[in-house]
Amino acid sequence: ARLFGPADTSNQKSKETGSNNYTYYPIPTNQTTNIRIIIMLRCASSILLRRTATATTATAREAILSSAAVARRNFTALEDSKTAHDAWKKSCYVEIEYTIPEDEMVYEAVRRFCAYKIGALVTTDKDGNLSGIVTERDFVTKFSPDELKDAKKTKITDIYTPGEKLITATPHDEIGVCMNKILSKDVRHLPLLGDDGKSVVGMISVKDLVKVALDEKQKMIDTLSNFALGKGGHYIED
Repeated sequence: ARLFGPADTSNQKSKETGSNNYTYYPIPTNQTTNIRIIIMLRCASSILLRRTATATTATAREAILSSAAVARRNFTALEDSKTAHDAWKKSCYVEIEYTIPEDEMVYEAVRRFCAYKIGALVTTDKDGNLSGIVTERDFVTKFSPDELKDAKKTKITDIYTPGEKLITATPHDEIGVCMNKILSKDVRHLPLLGDDGKSVVGMISVKDLVKVALDEKQKMIDTLSNFALGKGGHYIED
């Protein structure tokens, strides 16, 4: 091993290199060993720093992906968790008698519309199963002002929508599915049928679905806000 440096007039043996004034000196063995150790330590430190940086980056990436996964799970849960049964629990129909025998007169249906401040009633047959639906729209479109007195002697079956033309849902249907049924068929109410497909277990309106949908959107906004504030996508304040 040799070390280059300016020539001096010491009594150490030297040898000129070319035309410049630099000479090289043999480095003692112990100094050579020290330099080798220093170089090895620097190389080891560089390798250790690179590995540490790589491990830190990987850990950070895993943390970000984990948080994103949690957020996606919560967003999916928020979007898909609500069903027609949840809308039914928020509906005004849950507190009133929303069915009426199909052999009743139109006048009785109109009286209930006014008393309950609702717009539809489910009609049932003699066995209590769904037979159709009668709405305030049916009454308004099928009775002229001069025929209102006839409401007391006109049966509901003369103006109602029969069961074979009825759009229904089940308590297990998701909110989005119910919304699509209402919008695609231009109706405002959905009777909810039991597992047997005949018995009526509830009824929801478009207003009930909108309420639940808005609540879910607000929860998603809160989740995104909490995630942006560093609380995590899974954090929802009570």
